[in-house]
Amino acid sequence: MVAAAVHARIDSARIRTVEGVGFAAAREGPTLEATVALTAEAVGNLPEPPAGPIVAEGGEFYEEPAARVGLHFRPEFKYVESIGERETVQAAHHAAYAARDLLL
Repeated sequence: MVAAAVHARIDSARIRTVEGVGFAAAREGPTLEATVALTAEAVGNLPEPPAGPIVAEGGEFYEEPAARVGLHFRPEFKYVESIGERETVQAAHHAAYAARDLLL
């Protein structure tokens, strides 16, 4: 598995700037625990920690409630609510897919 974390400044409809990208890779199978750990490692590999929430799509964490997933992240965790957040998650997906292709 490969994860990418994108630290971006956004408004409600788009990405304003990308502050950094962090990556992590693991050979473990896709379980909730492995996915959370991999994501936390990618966030930890950002050039600077985000001041705002960590945002993901619900499917990334097997539709688990945000409150349960959020126990593993700081400053806070939530699922996508705006177009700008969705754009940032899509950027992270593209970065992770590209990194995975490079590793294969």
